[in-house]
Amino acid sequence: MSNDNSGSMMIAFVVGAMTGAAVALLFAPASGEDTREYLGERAREGREKARQAMDQGRDYYERQRDNAASAVDRGREAFQQARERGDQA
Repeated sequence: MSNDNSGSMMIAFVVGAMTGAAVALLFAPASGEDTREYLGERAREGREKARQAMDQGRDYYERQRDNAASAVDRGREAFQQARERGDQA
């Protein structure tokens, strides 16, 4: 169950890291142009990491949905078999 929120935790981590980097850069001695260029690069990297985290979250959700559907199907089959055995007895 601890993996249920892994996608949202990853996004929160990425956003926090980007915010920390941005604040650190604003207080660091660098030219405005250099700082803007660096922030732009970090923003692009952050977007890509967020996109990857979203894809991972989507994959995890789909796997869990498939697992649940499979479990329901197996449960129905077991119920049907038990019912048929009960009818034959």
